[in-house]
Amino acid sequence: MQKLLEFFNVTMNDEALLETALTHSSYANEHHTESNERLEFIGDAVLDLVVGKYLYDTHKEYREGELTKRRARYVCESALVDYAKACDLGVYLRLGHGEEKTGGRERSALLADAFEAFVGAVFLDQGLNDVENIAKRVVYPLIEQDRSNDFTDYKSHLQELVQSDKRSLEYRIVDETGPSHNKTFVTRVYMDDILMGEGVGHNKKEAEQNAAAIALKKLAKKSVKF
Repeated sequence: MQKLLEFFNVTMNDEALLETALTHSSYANEHHTESNERLEFIGDAVLDLVVGKYLYDTHKEYREGELTKRRARYVCESALVDYAKACDLGVYLRLGHGEEKTGGRERSALLADAFEAFVGAVFLDQGLNDVENIAKRVVYPLIEQDRSNDFTDYKSHLQELVQSDKRSLEYRIVDETGPSHNKTFVTRVYMDDILMGEGVGHNKKEAEQNAAAIALKKLAKKSVKF
């Protein structure tokens, strides 16, 4: 467990609290000790706070709805599993015999819960400063990596914009040129048979996205109301 603390540059005054954080209910039942379930509760709340504050401080472009959506993404089970795997948390878990034999150290739900419990234990023992050390090592890098790979789905945005008024969208390929290994497509997007935008791309999906982007810019520029 000391290696885990060194990985995060974290100290613990109460090592028993850390042991509890790494104790699955299967082990607790077999050895009549406390499991990490209560610490999960604390860790869940702390992660919500830490991730929410990070997004608020570093991404001024996000409005409330986007902040909420992003925070949910970075505290969901799949994200927690990524954090746990980044520090080999599964190696340190205390599992019952049955859980051990059935691959509990790799089980997603178990890893996610254990990471929350670990965060909860560090918070109770050391406060938010050391929780920040954990976040800087495995949480914030994932957030920034994910952000750098962000892709704006213009088609979905356009669809959301018009669907409430029961309008229809149609994408039509109007031109296709070039050799098979390097084709260029020209696509037009129509709303109720009205031409809204034309896009060019090296595949059909790219051309459609670019056409939708043009349509969205046109609507914004003209302040079109439906």
